[in-house]
Amino acid sequence: MARPVLLVVNRRKPRVLEALDAVREVINKYSSIAMEIEANGAPVPDTKNAELIMVLGGDGTLLAQARRFAHTGLPLVGVNLGHLGYLTGFDLDTLGVHAKAMLTSKKLETHQRMLMRAEIRRGGKTVFSGAAMNDVVITAGPPYRMIEIGLRIADTDVRVIRGDGVVVATPIGSTAYNVSAGGPIVSPELEAMIVTAIAAHSLSFRPIVVEAASGIELSVLRANLVKGCAPDDSEEDGRAGTTLVLDGQVMHPIIEGDTVSLRRHPQSVHLVKDPDDGYWDTLVAKMHWAAPPGASHTS
Repeated sequence: MARPVLLVVNRRKPRVLEALDAVREVINKYSSIAMEIEANGAPVPDTKNAELIMVLGGDGTLLAQARRFAHTGLPLVGVNLGHLGYLTGFDLDTLGVHAKAMLTSKKLETHQRMLMRAEIRRGGKTVFSGAAMNDVVITAGPPYRMIEIGLRIADTDVRVIRGDGVVVATPIGSTAYNVSAGGPIVSPELEAMIVTAIAAHSLSFRPIVVEAASGIELSVLRANLVKGCAPDDSEEDGRAGTTLVLDGQVMHPIIEGDTVSLRRHPQSVHLVKDPDDGYWDTLVAKMHWAAPPGASHTS
């Protein structure tokens, strides 16, 4: 029995527009398109007629749509028509190879990937909440003075982080901002959160990996605030200082006294497996992990 597809299209990418007819043809060869929508943040349409979500774009597109559709529980297929394609498991060629099995087989093999839920509390009230698949970042922001963040794990006060901010990543997001800031690469099969300081004012601060069920609280003890910027101003006005950033895409200003709570999100993302590829193969091929100096990165 064929799986009807909800096709999500990032039309801002030229390569998506070039490939769109070919993708439609592949889907219609083995199944049908239940609906075709834009890859944006609009309210989620009724997905009852779809059994699979196919996202055309790059890694950023897949991150945004994974958060958008997580509550549906439907498996996602990422088709890379961007640059790196680290999270998007397929390209146009491999989609053509595996489309029949993907759209008609009785059992669909997927990777379950955790999400984090972030909540900002201010004066005893929740002023913002959102989900992240890769990471939650507190960044110092203008005027770029050092900030201070209290770290609490499993209801235990651990340490005050002084520096340019902190990254809390999921395992699948450990190869993004986290690794650039000096954090470890963590297998995406684990249920964990990785805490890595950004430019810590300490020679001894080292990243830590925490069981996802433990929960993390970040207390904003010292923050930056641009003169004339009200605490509730949004990121669009360009004046916000210290900011909470989800997956590099969703932002909300934070001020001294705020508490950011991080928990494992009750929903997970189910990414369809590429039978010909694995996480460690991708790490070597696309991130060039452990490549020796002077090694060629061409394939």
